[in-house]
Amino acid sequence: MAEKQSTRRSVYYAGLLFFQDWEAESHDWYCFNCHLPGDVMMCDSCFRVYHLKCLADEFKPRDNSAHWQCVVCKSSKKKNLNKQEMSRYLRFIVQRMKERAIDLNKKGKDSKHPMFRRLIHTPLDVSNIQENVSEGKYKSFEEFKADAQLIVHNTAILFGVHSDQAEIARLLYSDTCHELNELQLCKNCFYLSNARPDSWFCYPCAPSHELVWAKMKGFGYWPAKVLQREDNQVDVRFFGHQHQRAWIPSENIQDIKVNVHQLQVKRSMGWKKACDELELHQRFLREGRFWKAKMEERHEEEAESSISSTSNEQLKVNQEPKAKKGRRSQHPEPKEEDAEPEIEAVSSSQEIPTTPHQPEKSSVSTQTKKLSASSPRTLHRSTQTSSDGVCQNMCHEKYTKIFSDVKDMMKADNKRETERVVREALEKLRTEMEEERRQAVSKAVANVQSEMERKCKQVKEKCKEELVEEVKKMVAQHKQLISQTKKKQWCYNCEEEAMYHCCWNTSYCSIKCQQEHWHADHKRTCRRKR
Repeated sequence: MAEKQSTRRSVYYAGLLFFQDWEAESHDWYCFNCHLPGDVMMCDSCFRVYHLKCLADEFKPRDNSAHWQCVVCKSSKKKNLNKQEMSRYLRFIVQRMKERAIDLNKKGKDSKHPMFRRLIHTPLDVSNIQENVSEGKYKSFEEFKADAQLIVHNTAILFGVHSDQAEIARLLYSDTCHELNELQLCKNCFYLSNARPDSWFCYPCAPSHELVWAKMKGFGYWPAKVLQREDNQVDVRFFGHQHQRAWIPSENIQDIKVNVHQLQVKRSMGWKKACDELELHQRFLREGRFWKAKMEERHEEEAESSISSTSNEQLKVNQEPKAKKGRRSQHPEPKEEDAEPEIEAVSSSQEIPTTPHQPEKSSVSTQTKKLSASSPRTLHRSTQTSSDGVCQNMCHEKYTKIFSDVKDMMKADNKRETERVVREALEKLRTEMEEERRQAVSKAVANVQSEMERKCKQVKEKCKEELVEEVKKMVAQHKQLISQTKKKQWCYNCEEEAMYHCCWNTSYCSIKCQQEHWHADHKRTCRRKR
């Protein structure tokens, strides 16, 4: 047993530490639980040491074996997740640790302390934990928790167990333990509540949480998820805008299948939004739509591909009207070119002789007859050309009127749609403003009530203290009066202050009282020697 435990006496005075080769030591000098020196037991697997009184019964050595492992080493044997999943979840906790360690760093860096290398066996801070998480060095949650506890251990040794720095480190450790408990409670809820993708609360977990109607004191029934049950209390997380958590008594829990009309709830905007979120969650459950860690990357790729396809379609649409427009601008030109040959044909037909054997030379009357003979054809062609132009003008006016009517109708529809959208937006903003105002008023009322309760509590405590002080004074005065009263003699007959002593327990204030009492009773019982 003596060889196994390898106990030793820690050095109480810092001056003696200078004579020790601290860097060569394999184990710490201070108990990992209470951070104080003394007779300690060394772990065979790590640097940690413990007082025997600081160990729980299940971790104390039960035999004389040569090997003993500490609490951390025994708890760290179980592997929770693979390295990738551990890094994915623990990076959120490390981020919170960095935010909370700011106050600890404000009090002074541990490494700047002159006795740091002499007192601290294993230096560690939040940045080292972040590096370990990114490199995937943690195999279990207990190892991560032990490193967070090591920060408390080093801070308590360096600055004192009851120092402000040690208190900040303990708060950091308690917050880390709380985050780890939340992670072990439901990994999917922990990841989604920190990553916060769109509709994150609607994605079901595996196994899925029980859906209930939960009622807080002062509020109506609200849809919620059950996270855990403990005795007569239920830990729920509500649907809605802020997804708040609360412990609700079991009698204030109703199954989600209960009809809403039986619950008699006030259907506010927040309640309706919570019910919409509940319906989306139930739809995801029916479809078997679960959240996956790589879904965000797929969404981003799909969004990029849709953007590129949309841009290509827009380019095609923009190019097609230009081509059509070009065809329309080029289309009338052949008509003009075709119209010119017709006119030339008409004029040439006027010059063609009606008889094939007519001589080239002709008289003026003959030419006039030729012209008059060909004039009906020319008039017919000119009348046909003018009628085509009139028809084109009428069609243009008709279609222009139709286009203008369609344009006016579209403008009117667009105006009505715009007014409707604006009206709905104003109504939505008004309801949200009312809801925010109601929440602000309720919050202010709650703050005033809490302040009044605090003031009343202070006044009651002050009145109680004053009453206790007054009672103490009255008791002291009463004792003093009793003491003064006991020191005086009193008349046996009228109970006034006595002046004349008769016998051992009898005195009188006057001769008259003495005579009255003497003849009445004292004559028989007086013990005064005569």
